[in-house]
Amino acid sequence: MKEIAGKVAFVTGAANGIGLGICRALARAGAHVALADIQPDALERARSEIAAMGVRAIALPLDVSDTDAVVRAADAVEAAFGKVHIICNNAGISLGNVPLLEMTPAQWNWIFGVNLFGVVNGVQAFVPRIRRHGEGGHIVNTASMAGLQVNPAIPGIGAYAMTKHGVIALSEALAMELQGSGIGISVLCPEQVDTTLYDSGRRRPDRFGGSYERADLNEARTRSATGLSADAVGEHVVHAIRNDEYFVFTHPKARARVEERHARMLAGFDAAARYTATLR
Repeated sequence: MKEIAGKVAFVTGAANGIGLGICRALARAGAHVALADIQPDALERARSEIAAMGVRAIALPLDVSDTDAVVRAADAVEAAFGKVHIICNNAGISLGNVPLLEMTPAQWNWIFGVNLFGVVNGVQAFVPRIRRHGEGGHIVNTASMAGLQVNPAIPGIGAYAMTKHGVIALSEALAMELQGSGIGISVLCPEQVDTTLYDSGRRRPDRFGGSYERADLNEARTRSATGLSADAVGEHVVHAIRNDEYFVFTHPKARARVEERHARMLAGFDAAARYTATLR
């Protein structure tokens, strides 16, 4: 999608962080934006900021884990703009340092509900609408470097990584299914970015246990604040849309850890070859 000006975009997790960075970049490129987020007050502030950039902008309070609510959001976008072209399934949460064996059912349901099924809901609600108008479009699904390797330097990342692996697999399969449709797919794999990811507990809906605060994440919040700016990530996403890039990496140095993981896979194939050779 070379031309973004005049197109309509829908972005989840849009009230702050990477979502707001994407909205700003899209607005600078001339796109009209439907902003969705679970925080109504912060969402309205973000909408006002985007509208002040000279494009049309609407705010849609939304819990992306609610399938019916996402369908209603898609209806609202079409009612406001007529068509939608760009979907950024960006909303995500982190539990912080919670070992897999200590996870509760509510925690599993929440992190999968937002990080993975939030993307599924966005794809199912919006992609058929893009196909119907026939003007083409682009889908951006936010995963993480944790979707390609589990970083041993970050304790308790297992559940988060599981969801992000799922987003990458979903995106890869979707790209195959949409080949030739005029709808591009990108999967965003950021690493350390200045976001409010570690404030996720403050935004947990009542049906998953309600909001909570964790002081032990202050160090992680401080580390996150030194990361790449969300605006820089947003500009990278717009570049990827224009150039039909599938993987969108924000930190090239993370390549080494992915190569290490792939080396372990290849070593497994080598071991299998040695073993099967003994069976002949």
